[in-house]
Amino acid sequence: QVQLVESGGGLVQAGGSLRLSCAVAGRTFSTTTLGWFRQAPGKERDFVASITWSGSTNYADSVKGRFTISRDNAKNTMYLQMNSLKPEDTAVYYCAVRLAGLTYGYWGQGTQVTVSS
Repeated sequence: QVQLVESGGGLVQAGGSLRLSCAVAGRTFSTTTLGWFRQAPGKERDFVASITWSGSTNYADSVKGRFTISRDNAKNTMYLQMNSLKPEDTAVYYCAVRLAGLTYGYWGQGTQVTVSS
């Protein structure tokens, strides 16, 4: 059974930083593409960033230059370093595994990020 657990969310002032973690169990981590998504109140869940098994990354335009996705295959953990945070980054952040057909699954429970102005 695949399990993903996010952590690291919290309350931060605009301009501040947070680092989210996503621990993955039950799947061959080193060969898996992983992604971060976020869902703000009343909105759909949006793509934030992804990272392949080899370390290739992709970012949503809204976070390019501010967020950095990374992974530690030895620890089966993915990270999202978020700098220069803005109030519009406020959302529940989720990690997931990319499946066949470029869909994502095995969603974690999410971690709340709140950025105050």
